[in-house]
Amino acid sequence: MTHELVTLGKTDVRTTPLGLGTNAVGGYNLFPNLKDDDGLNLVKAGLNHGIQLLDTAFVYGLGHSEELVGQAMHDFDRHSFTLATKGAQDFSSGEQVINNDPAFLTAQVDASLKRLNTDYLDIYYIHFPDKQTPKAEAVGALQRLREQGKIRAIGLSNFSLVQVKEANADGYVDVVEDEFSLLHRDHETDLMPYLADHQISFVPYFPLASGLLTGKYDQSVQFPADDIRSQISDFQEPRYSQALTAIDQVRPIAQAHQATVAQTILAWYMQNPLVSVVIPGAKRAAQVEANAQALEVTLTAAEYQTIDTAFAGFKATANGKSLADPD
Repeated sequence: MTHELVTLGKTDVRTTPLGLGTNAVGGYNLFPNLKDDDGLNLVKAGLNHGIQLLDTAFVYGLGHSEELVGQAMHDFDRHSFTLATKGAQDFSSGEQVINNDPAFLTAQVDASLKRLNTDYLDIYYIHFPDKQTPKAEAVGALQRLREQGKIRAIGLSNFSLVQVKEANADGYVDVVEDEFSLLHRDHETDLMPYLADHQISFVPYFPLASGLLTGKYDQSVQFPADDIRSQISDFQEPRYSQALTAIDQVRPIAQAHQATVAQTILAWYMQNPLVSVVIPGAKRAAQVEANAQALEVTLTAAEYQTIDTAFAGFKATANGKSLADPD
């Protein structure tokens, strides 16, 4: 069964429940040894294999990811897919500062439109909250851009529940993006129910926990210091061994569907009623093509529950995230 399109928030933006995260497309500041051609090819592979949501951000390569995504989508009908990007990082002082000032966000949207070579964004996320801008004022700036036709849906990324409530004071917020996976489930008890009650879509990032939930790792793996995974708690004991044990319980379900562990995990997210679109990243086109096959996997209620139970005992990191937010 191929999943039906989902509607984001209270908008008319509709897309597939499986998207593509592009932090490894041009994100030279996040991953070592990235090649532009690989990034271009994997974006095209996603669009060619039924994935309709592309998720990028200014901070992925400081605009380079947006430029590559813009190049890759040039050969496709712009109205056939959903384009999301994010901003909030201000480097005008020479160092990264998170800035939600309305004028800054307005300028960021215009800069993203130029890099992506498009005249509208389907979703624009405030990538991180700053400490000084009233949240509703920041969202108000995006609402004005929506009224101008530059964006279709307003998003927040990495906002706490309290911050989401402040930002949504006028009911303008459509989508919230944050870390959520079977290894990081904090939001199931607070954020996600609020979003569902207020018709705000939830888009989890790191759904495959930086590759750990693909089932491809074992006890012998090691990462170099310049690989982002070397800084992630999920790859450190005791969480790492606990994750491998839980993943082993997914393997028989995957085999029953002639699917991979990753495809089975992605199917679990797509059947989770609190999740709207899941956006796994990838470094190669073959990975995107494999992820897209998850659209054909439908778990039984018992299988869904087995996976849910296998990961139910996971304890969260201190703030529910793999990596610390920028100051």
